[in-house]
Amino acid sequence: MSIMMTPGRVMYNLGPLDRLPLGEGRTFQIGEAKIALFRTRSGEVFALQAGCPHKNGPLADGMTGDGKVVCPLHGYKFCLASGEPLGNTCAPLKTYNVSLGANGEILLSLDR
Repeated sequence: MSIMMTPGRVMYNLGPLDRLPLGEGRTFQIGEAKIALFRTRSGEVFALQAGCPHKNGPLADGMTGDGKVVCPLHGYKFCLASGEPLGNTCAPLKTYNVSLGANGEILLSLDR
């Protein structure tokens, strides 16, 4: 992992996109934060807090599809794009800015 800093932001290069298989999630430890990255079957990449607000279930281990992730512990659903809960009363998930670099690397941008 490499780090680039700009005023007010830190950009983490998490490596090549193929580290994240289609339809799956993976948890990354960035400083003290655990962040779950997801790559949908259509190739979109999303970054959310790694733990479900209900019981801290490992969201990267959950099923993804139709623009949502399902917590593997209790089946709570969340929108991958916004982090909003779907059909449950949990707090929304924190979302993070993620993009792809010119060479296909995953770039995660965090506020300083």
